Order: sequence, then C-alpha cells, then structure tokens
Amino acid sequence: MLNVLVNAYAVSPNWGSEPGMGWNWVSNLAKYCNLYVVTEGEWKEEIEDALKSHPYAANLHFFYLPVSERVRRMCWNQGDWRFYYHYRKWQKAALDLERKIIADCVRKSAATGVHHDIDVVHHLNMIGFREPGYEWKIKDIPFVWGPIGGCELMPVNFLDGESLKFKFAVSVKNCLNRLQRKYQYRFRKALNRANGLSAATKGVWEFIRSYHKKDIVLLNETGCYVKTLPTKAVKEDSLDILWVGKFDFRKQLGLALEIMGALKDCKNVKLHIVGSGSEAEVARYKQMTDKLQIGDKVVWHGKIPNADVHRLMRECDLFLFTSIMEGTPHVVLEAIQNALPVICFDICGQSGVVSDSVGIKIPLTTKRQAVRDFTDAISYLYSHWAIIRDLSENCAIRQKELSWDNKAVEMIGIYNNAISGFSR
Repeated sequence: MLNVLVNAYAVSPNWGSEPGMGWNWVSNLAKYCNLYVVTEGEWKEEIEDALKSHPYAANLHFFYLPVSERVRRMCWNQGDWRFYYHYRKWQKAALDLERKIIADCVRKSAATGVHHDIDVVHHLNMIGFREPGYEWKIKDIPFVWGPIGGCELMPVNFLDGESLKFKFAVSVKNCLNRLQRKYQYRFRKALNRANGLSAATKGVWEFIRSYHKKDIVLLNETGCYVKTLPTKAVKEDSLDILWVGKFDFRKQLGLALEIMGALKDCKNVKLHIVGSGSEAEVARYKQMTDKLQIGDKVVWHGKIPNADVHRLMRECDLFLFTSIMEGTPHVVLEAIQNALPVICFDICGQSGVVSDSVGIKIPLTTKRQAVRDFTDAISYLYSHWAIIRDLSENCAIRQKELSWDNKAVEMIGIYNNAISGFSR
C-alpha cells in the first residue's frame, strides 16, 4: 500500500466547496493508500468525529496547523486579498512539517524494517494555480499536483449592459491572469517539478498542455456519491426548468431570463429560480422579468436549504446552468444525482461533467447567440419528451462514472505513474 503525504489546507466532512472537496478526496483515497494529511484545523473536531465511524480511519493520519480566527475570516471573505499573504506563510510552515513527517517515516522504516517511507507527495488544495504550495521543493520524492484550477479568463462577450467600472475590473483581472498563468514563478516551478498533474477543468487542461507542454490528466475536483435515483413523474403538458446560483455576473441569471423571454410562446413552461444576491441585484433581475413580460413564467424561491433544492431537482424536468466562469460546480453533480438533465455551456468544469447522455452543452459564443442556442435546445426538448426521459434515466450510469471511488482510482493511477517515471 502506498504512503502518500497530502497537503490540503481546507478539509471538512460537513461542508461543501474546497473543504468538502478536500475531505471527499482523502476520505476515498484512504481505501487504497495510507495518507498523511497536513491541513489547517478549523474543522479538527468534525474530522476527528468523522474518523470514529470511517471504514478506513486507520489509513488517515491528520496533522493540524491552525491559523487565527482573523485569518479564517479573511479566507471566507473571498475578495480579501490579504488572506494570500497568510496562506503563503501557512504553506511555508506546512513544508517544514512535511519534511518532519518524511523524516519520521524514514526513521520508522529503519527501526522496524517495514516500509513506511513516503512514496508520493501530493498538493491537493486550494486548487488555484497561483498557490501551488512548496512541496515542489522536496527533491527526493515524486510530486503530484492537482486538480489545478483558475487558469481560465472571464468571457468578455457577455459584458454588454455592465458598468464601465465593472468592464475595466474584468479587463484588468484577465490581463493579470494571462501574465500569471504564463510567467508566475512558483506556478512554473511546481509544473516543472511535478511528476504527475491533473486539471480541474477542460480550460486548464488545454492551457497547460498547449502553452507549458506538460502531460496532464483532466480530472474534475469534485465527484458523486452513488445513490438510488428518484423515479421521475411522466408529464408532457408542462416543462419546469430549475436555475440555482448567486445573482452575480458569473452565473448569468439575466441570460436565463432572456431565454425565458424567447420561450414566451411555449405554454406551461416555468423557470424556478433558487438563490439571491444584494438588494440591487434582486431588484435588477425582477425589473428585467417585468420588462420581458415573463412574470407568470418565473417562480422566485429565494435562498433555501439544500434539502429543498434537492426536492426541487426531483420535481423539475431540466436544470438550466448558465454560468460562464466556474471550477467544477457541485450543483451540476447534484442535478445528476437527482436524475435531472442539464443544459449548460460547454466550458469550465461542467463541460467534463455533463456528457451527451445526460444533457446538452451549448458553445460559448456571444450572449445574443447563446440566447438563440439555449432557446432552440429547450424548445426541441419541449417537443420531444422521450429524450428528456432518456437523459434522466441515463443519470444513473453517469453518476457511477463520476463517483468519488472512480476518481480515487484515477488518482492512484496518477500516483503510480509518477512513481514509475521518477528517478530518485
């Protein structure tokens, strides 16, 4: 059994996003290897409690490097760039701890005559390409990094109607991203040192392969737990479409409303909107609904518990995901877990999750063309209910393909390839 040292700043068995992703990776990898996990410690009690009933707890060894509550608040406030100064300091401390763990394992091997040496060092999360940690400085052990995210640029074709200030901010961010993904020092160091790489999204995979000329595996950072799918009610006289997300630019709720405006002539089609935003954002989209004269076709659910989102997924017929900038959106996986076919852009993490068997992917062109393409796809499905039923039934197969266990097996393959290609 392999001994793997994992750097995962965020790990929690009871949260989503990066902490939940970190837990799901190490929790499922523990079935196949012995893990030494260096993590922050905000969720130490939750981790220790979960280990009491974990079937592979004997293969999970956690080492905690806690930060202050002030730094944690910075981390949760995603717009607070001060956090990255503290995060870099944490990664340097993690490197010192990792070297100590490696030395302890070497001593244990020498004392017992049993293999305890670390076989692979893995930088798991946070997944952003700008912060690869410092494991690449460990010279004598194979190094794996990924899934890697964040290299994509914000599409500028969707900026019509936004303020000049916002357009300027997007332009500056895209410019910085172009420079950093090509020339950032630690990013290049980690890429050149890595013996195994995985990309969270198709865009990252394509960029690293084409520009940096590196072998890299496309492996989305999140997965499914296989469960029995609900039986969908058969109905051919109405179409309920679900949209879930924040009311921000990336999620493109305005695009979803324009699509509904183009579907005005389709009777008994409703758009269920889950989520919220600032008062100004909510007012903006409700005014847009009135302007498009689709008030009778839109149901505003607001921000509701996750259990209620899943209930809506089981009741609706299509999941409309209009986001133009993502990692791998867990809500799309939740739709598949609830047998809900997905229609989305063929970009970001959703591109690798939504296959032709469970949904329809729309090319990213312009906003005007996107409205036409989404409208045509939904109109076609509205007239071909048998296809909707097939897409829904195929979700049972797709969730197995996207299962956490399959992802763990793929990562073990990356570990083994890294080891076989490494010269100590």
